[in-house]
Amino acid sequence: MLAPWLIGLVVLTAGPMAVSLFLSFTDYDLLSDPEWVGTANYERMLTDPRLATSAVTTLIFVIVSVPLKLAIALAVALAVKRGARAMGAYRAAYYLPSLLGASVAVAILWRFVFGADGIVNALLEPLGIATRSWISDPSTALGTLIALSVWQFGAPMVIFLAGLLQIPEELGEAAALDGAGRVRSFFAVTLPLLTPIVFFNLVLEVINSFQTFTPAFIVSGGTGAPADRTLLYSLYLYIEAFTKFRMGYASAMAWLLLLVIAAITALMFLGARKWVHYGDEETK
Repeated sequence: MLAPWLIGLVVLTAGPMAVSLFLSFTDYDLLSDPEWVGTANYERMLTDPRLATSAVTTLIFVIVSVPLKLAIALAVALAVKRGARAMGAYRAAYYLPSLLGASVAVAILWRFVFGADGIVNALLEPLGIATRSWISDPSTALGTLIALSVWQFGAPMVIFLAGLLQIPEELGEAAALDGAGRVRSFFAVTLPLLTPIVFFNLVLEVINSFQTFTPAFIVSGGTGAPADRTLLYSLYLYIEAFTKFRMGYASAMAWLLLLVIAAITALMFLGARKWVHYGDEETK
């Protein structure tokens, strides 16, 4: 019964990963046979300025977009929970951007929204605010990608909502009887009980953000323009692999990304011991 899954694991995951690891030690251009070069690809990464730029850009993207997305998702989940009568409609409406946000069509639409003649400028111009092509301006190009990522808050919002619905109402009522207002009740009761959900969403969003590719590719035209301000790591990996046909170097980049994500995830799990509270823990 496990054979189909095991075949898929070997053929579609483990096999390609093993081949990728081998190719990371070779010079391979898809047209000729791989040539073994040892650690040359990894050594080149240490002196590649575009790789350093893409790494910094990706870190900024992750550090800014993930907290904003989770904060908005939690705020909307709290609002939707109060409107329980229309919960199904609200949930579907807020989740829709997450279904569409990573698509090519929406990324193209995002270019028009933040373009020189886009909707954003149409709204700002009557207010006397200077307009620009937000995507073509190096100072704001990355911000448009962050805005697109934050707009896809539907998935974590639904998970937050499920967690909120599991919190007993009696706890909030007890806090209110003790004189706690909504803000105090949220930070003293709701948020501690919700920390496992927060951690779950945090891990998923960090991993997904490090792998963001489609919006950066469409918005920048596949080049990272302007001035490499939208050159996320996955986009640079794609450029090296399928534009310059440096498959060996791209494979080494992929393994570096895997190791970085694994290391950051491990650190998050270690740090979670100090702030994530589970219901089966003993009260100290």
